[in-house]
Amino acid sequence: MTDTLIKAQKMSKVFHLPAEDIYATREMDIDIHQGEFIAIMGPSGSGKTTLLDIFGCLSKISSGKLEILGKDVSHMDENSLVMIRRRNIGFVFQDFLLIPTLTALENVELPLLFNRMPLEHDKARKLLEKVGLAHRINHLPKQMSGGERQRVAIARALVTSPKIIFADEPTGNLDTKTGDQIFGILKELNKKDGLTIVMTTHNKKLGSQADRIIYLKDGKVVSREESSLS
Repeated sequence: MTDTLIKAQKMSKVFHLPAEDIYATREMDIDIHQGEFIAIMGPSGSGKTTLLDIFGCLSKISSGKLEILGKDVSHMDENSLVMIRRRNIGFVFQDFLLIPTLTALENVELPLLFNRMPLEHDKARKLLEKVGLAHRINHLPKQMSGGERQRVAIARALVTSPKIIFADEPTGNLDTKTGDQIFGILKELNKKDGLTIVMTTHNKKLGSQADRIIYLKDGKVVSREESSLS
């Protein structure tokens, strides 16, 4: 691995409240390389989701420097950040965030509409087949299990051919067996397709299977021993 996709230097994110300033991330130095599978772990409130939002260009940093795919995004305007997200980044969320009135196929195609890209029905179908849902293409979310809905969400994240997938607690709402299956899909995408994946998780078993774990505590990158997860 030689290509650095994400480089954070002394990066902080501060929320200014009337009574005090809250540091969600504090002077972080992080490098993430092409083809890595990264697990971000830490106790609740440690800054995991905020870090994903920052790396996914959903939130701006307050100080320091952040490069995404070789571009300094530290002071980019929202329109520029949107373009980086659309062309390079896919998201998978704990709560799936599928549109309940759309079929699995239509949910997968949705990012193409938002990004004003051509609707590629065959590509969307093949992605659903890839995650094991060839038999659910025309089903609504309410007709599918939690694991199946998360598979749809993964296919949706892949439809724009992103360079990075950010998965925020993707197994958090699933039972152990189903969670392992979803993790297996992400792992296969990483190993077979070379897709860079950054995943937050509380699951020590899954985190231990990543290429590397970044431990957070109180908005800081810490050692495993300091993270309260040892």
